[in-house]
Amino acid sequence: MSSISIIGAGNMSSAIGALALKGGNAVEVVSRDSAKAASLARALGDGATVGRWGAAPVGDIVILAVLFESAVEVVDEFGEALADKIVVDITNPFSPGGIGLAVPHDTSIAQMVAEAVPESTHVVKAFNTLFSHVLAAGPAEGRPLDVFIAGDDAAAKAGVSVFIESLGLHPMDAGALTMARALENVTLLFLGLRAHSVKHNDFILGVNILS
Repeated sequence: MSSISIIGAGNMSSAIGALALKGGNAVEVVSRDSAKAASLARALGDGATVGRWGAAPVGDIVILAVLFESAVEVVDEFGEALADKIVVDITNPFSPGGIGLAVPHDTSIAQMVAEAVPESTHVVKAFNTLFSHVLAAGPAEGRPLDVFIAGDDAAAKAGVSVFIESLGLHPMDAGALTMARALENVTLLFLGLRAHSVKHNDFILGVNILS
């Protein structure tokens, strides 16, 4: 199984951390607020540890679970501590009002993170198309939830896929990291569906293969 470090101590950190421990992975929680990190580690239970902000993460896979506005700043702060790691960006760069993306039209927050990390670090986009409470609930209607991923390094995507499978989820490779822009746009579709047709957050988007 994998060893992961989660930067952030919010709802997605809790959902991913709980599934990771259940799947036999080691989990380190890191937050600028050390009290929040300690609280989440206690809530997750045995197998969860607390890391130090800015220090080299213990995990080979680092889940970047912060607000998108601080994503680039955070990886800048960690700097060379992220060398040789796989960084999984789960953030969504919504503009105010949720009517667009708050990044330039020719990039994504994942690509901006990739530009900020050390050269030996591989960035993968994943988990951004799932609500935290849906992720925490697990399989829907008897089938694993689809987790769309995008990245430029095949080995990094393979490692993230193995980790996703350990959570009881189904990885779906969407292609190169440039596809992160499309995945971030998918979440705008979520907001539109929630506002105009579904009217709540208890839904998923996935792929049904017909043949």
